[in-house]
Amino acid sequence: MPDSSATAPTREARPSLELLDHLVQEVEKVFHGKRGVVRLALSALLARGHVLFEDVPGVGKTTLSQALAKTLGLGFRRVQFTADLLPSDVLGVSVYNPLTATFETRPGPIFTNVVVADEINRAPPRTQSGLLEAMQEGTVTIDDRSFELPKPFLVMATQNPLEHHGTYPLPESQLDRFLMRITIGYPDDEAERRILAEDAAHEPVMERLQTVLQPTQVLQLQNRIDEVQVDPAILDYLMAIVTATRTTPKLRMGVSPRGNMALYRAARAFALTQGRTYLVPDDVRSLAVPCLAHRILPAGASGTTLDAHEEAAAILEGLLEEIEAPV
Repeated sequence: MPDSSATAPTREARPSLELLDHLVQEVEKVFHGKRGVVRLALSALLARGHVLFEDVPGVGKTTLSQALAKTLGLGFRRVQFTADLLPSDVLGVSVYNPLTATFETRPGPIFTNVVVADEINRAPPRTQSGLLEAMQEGTVTIDDRSFELPKPFLVMATQNPLEHHGTYPLPESQLDRFLMRITIGYPDDEAERRILAEDAAHEPVMERLQTVLQPTQVLQLQNRIDEVQVDPAILDYLMAIVTATRTTPKLRMGVSPRGNMALYRAARAFALTQGRTYLVPDDVRSLAVPCLAHRILPAGASGTTLDAHEEAAAILEGLLEEIEAPV
């Protein structure tokens, strides 16, 4: 099994928050024009959460994942989810060795730090469940043995919101396992010109990136989330947002306590990426849609479709306009 000792916390000096800004700038060398998306993905990692990207192919989801892994000094694996993918193809399997007359465990690609689960909705529910259980528990059970996954651990799953032929949509209960649901969108003209220029140069873009943090420092930054100070007025503001989703007639399903905790933790992580050790109302507002929109269901929606998600996001934006933020 992978050696987890390499990622064990040490007594080295705590990394400064300025390094996070340096890291974002480093990722932007290959992932252009989307600084906000980079900060959201980094916040998810610091909050020990996972990200679901719902976007059209070719907008840079894998590039972002690879860049984050490279600049953080983390291992990276990509798994293409297909209809015939089995849980053992992701988690690992025990194989009998006739020479030793014993079963040997062969770990799957999930035993790394950053995993891209590409087109997760194309895998059957059993395979989806195996991945999501590993995300939730941080462990994998193969036969009768339980193995801890490396730390830090981040799953960045993708799904195409337009092509649904031969897919198995994630139900609400499984969507809730993702800390954030993010849409990257198309780059602006200037960013796309840079992408075209880099493609014409035929240079391996990932080789430009430098490692800014080490895995042990990432673990230390994860622990610093608990040190982020939260004023009672901001906590009341967060609670007002969550309560509004449970009482408005526009929603059939509001935010659960787990969703409330997800927003709280993600907002504190987002504050760290901004170089602060205290929460401001804009942190909560910026994270409300990425953290909550996939956890609520509009009154007239029939399932977790793109239209339902967009409607949920619009309803949530409306609620945010109605709720007064503290000053």
